[in-house]
Amino acid sequence: VRRDRYFSRHARWCGMTRLVLATGNAGKLKELQALLADSGVEVLSQKVFDVPDADETGLSFVENAILKARHAARLTGLPALADDSGLVVDVLLGAPGIYSARYAADPVTGEPAGDAANNAKLIAAMAEFPADTPRTARFVCVLAFVRHADDPLPVLCQAVWEGEIASALSGAGGFGYDPLFVVPGEGMTSAELPRERKAQLSHRGQALLQLMARWGETGL
Repeated sequence: VRRDRYFSRHARWCGMTRLVLATGNAGKLKELQALLADSGVEVLSQKVFDVPDADETGLSFVENAILKARHAARLTGLPALADDSGLVVDVLLGAPGIYSARYAADPVTGEPAGDAANNAKLIAAMAEFPADTPRTARFVCVLAFVRHADDPLPVLCQAVWEGEIASALSGAGGFGYDPLFVVPGEGMTSAELPRERKAQLSHRGQALLQLMARWGETGL
């Protein structure tokens, strides 16, 4: 399914020519810009407008996605698309969850420690369990689109990508927890997948397809 077929048709029809992506995460920004490359809409990072990251005070992916979208729309005056996503590990009772990017954050300052530290913490946490413990997990993505900051009806699209947690890092592609996320049926981690294949399978790619389908079929 071509991603641009739905998106560009209605985006042009409704007159939207610019869209701000409400993320400061370089990995997410790169993926979303690539997925929207054929949209016919100019896709801009919130960094272009010097928009600081929103305070993610919600307790769910949905709440935080809406918070980020409204924040970017309010400070730019543009329609905004926000992504809130993370890794949910069953044996860790859903952790790192909404705190995925800050899993190994400094306990005093709260500053994120980066992908390497997050992955190391996850490996250590999983090592605490017996070897036969199920290592099931899933990536979750919620996209929130708002036409303006006070939009009373945000468009929400949610997708999950099921997998398992590896015991060691493997692969140099992607970002975040990709080197630890084993993809069923592929025999490799998401960090080892070709970019096009990852776009087909991933939580973010699937959520974006939902958004584009709604855009083209019913309008937003």
